[in-house]
Amino acid sequence: MTDTLYPEITEDAVHRMSEAPNARLREVMAVVVRHLHDAVREARISEAEWETAIRFLTKTGQKCDAERQEFILLSDVLGVSMLVDALNHEGGDGITESTVFGPFYSGQQRVVPFGASILLRPEDAEPLVMSGRVLSADGTPVAGAIIEVWQTAPNGLYDVQDPDQPKGHLRATLEADQDGAYAFETILPVSYAIPDDGPVGQLLHGLGRHPNRPAHIHFMISATGYQRLVTHLFVEGDPYLESDAVFGVKPSLIVAPVDDGSGRLKIERDFGLSVNEAVESGD
Repeated sequence: MTDTLYPEITEDAVHRMSEAPNARLREVMAVVVRHLHDAVREARISEAEWETAIRFLTKTGQKCDAERQEFILLSDVLGVSMLVDALNHEGGDGITESTVFGPFYSGQQRVVPFGASILLRPEDAEPLVMSGRVLSADGTPVAGAIIEVWQTAPNGLYDVQDPDQPKGHLRATLEADQDGAYAFETILPVSYAIPDDGPVGQLLHGLGRHPNRPAHIHFMISATGYQRLVTHLFVEGDPYLESDAVFGVKPSLIVAPVDDGSGRLKIERDFGLSVNEAVESGD
């Protein structure tokens, strides 16, 4: 049994946190230390293996910079990001499900008018019109909701990864009108590989996993009195829907583009927001 192997080391490590002034930090770290020690016991980690793990984490930190967050990628590919999301964002009737934030959000972008394009240069890709409404769970329009969107170019890269793309390309901020409506022009997203040239990519390949994400558009929607919604819309039929490298796909977020009659594709999708109960109660 793993709990018979040097339990005094674990208990001593946990006990030494007992005077921590931050009770939540003390609680969380005690849980982390107990589970980490149990993992070392159960797998009988060798000194060489632990040194390898430390080198991996060191390289993960060294790969981070202003444009890339390798630790978010690590959290994503281990399913931790989706687990944290699931624990903190329960869905419900009329509420759009959330999914992972991802490492490529780069701050609020230029505000574009209703129906405008989010492209800053032409792209050889199928044009797409996105529209819908932002609603509360009971169907009431959320006027003035702020909608932030971002996606990759047809080469599978975000602007922050690709020096040839203008900054802010395929990113925008929109404001829902009095009916909660929004609309913008973009291009059909493509599936792409998350960065796999670093330690996280090496881990994926070592585990026999691919680094690919299904085609999607990111949305982040904020409105006073409502919980912020971070989600994607995924394209129906993508070959990676069942094996998303970051476990982010939920069936309710899969959409099917249709021809709008003028040679363009369109997706109509409403988003339902959850009331911020802390604001409601005055906490």
